[in-house]
Amino acid sequence: MSNIQAMIVNVRVDDLEASLPLYKELAGDVEVMRFPYEDMNLALVGPFLLISGPHEKHTPQHATILVESLPLVVDALAKSGAEIVDEPSEVPNGTRLVARHPDGAVFEYLQPRA
Repeated sequence: MSNIQAMIVNVRVDDLEASLPLYKELAGDVEVMRFPYEDMNLALVGPFLLISGPHEKHTPQHATILVESLPLVVDALAKSGAEIVDEPSEVPNGTRLVARHPDGAVFEYLQPRA
């Protein structure tokens, strides 16, 4: 079952194959669906639509992702070599963490208050 509870976010990646392990780890037990579109390669991994190709209009995503467990996200990010930009901290609606993925995408992960 996925640890992620957010809607689909588009992420521009330079190397689709190299990026898949991180997003598979973050999304949990999900099927990876791959498909070409024009001259791009795309893969749907849980809520993440990874876009690899020459279209510069697709830039790294900056989005808030709702998660059930921040420790699982931290583990996945550590395995991928991601940079923690802001350590977990309490905010009015829960606990947040900001990380820059190796592909350049920056996400805010939010574990809502119970």
